[in-house]
Amino acid sequence: MIFVTVGTNEAPFDRLVRAIDCLRADEEVVAQCGPSSHRPARAVSVDFLAFEELVELVRRARIVVTHAGVGSTMVALANGKRPVVVPRLRRYGEAVDDHQLPFARRLAERGLVTLVEDPAGLPETLGAARDEAIRASVVPDGRLVEDLRCSIDAALGGTRANENATAFRRGYGGLP
Repeated sequence: MIFVTVGTNEAPFDRLVRAIDCLRADEEVVAQCGPSSHRPARAVSVDFLAFEELVELVRRARIVVTHAGVGSTMVALANGKRPVVVPRLRRYGEAVDDHQLPFARRLAERGLVTLVEDPAGLPETLGAARDEAIRASVVPDGRLVEDLRCSIDAALGGTRANENATAFRRGYGGLP
């Protein structure tokens, strides 16, 4: 099963949701589409999921495709999945800024995610997902956790980083 999630952002992510229609039809696809106006014809679609349902779908999925939000990406990583991430971009009205792009690029450089910057490339990327490089499971290590702590601290200007990091770890898989 392929699980696709656009997260809980109030902005639509129709570029990603539309790309689902171009995927091969030989595998079940479940898509959490949020406020996107498009619903893929060949996927089981839901608007939003309870956190427990989302985690269960991530665990069951052969491939997880997600926007490049920290929470969704970390849920996949914390559950041993190497997600395919598609960053939301400001110019398409998908986010208030392009913060997901540098985050996704940094994780891709470390081999923790497969980055697809343009959703049009999703079918080709998932077609290659039969190879072990994309299906590989990952275990977040201390370097990732520290990197995220630094990113959160920088984003918050160093003010509430410890508080935020603790809440993040509690909510997303109990990372150290």
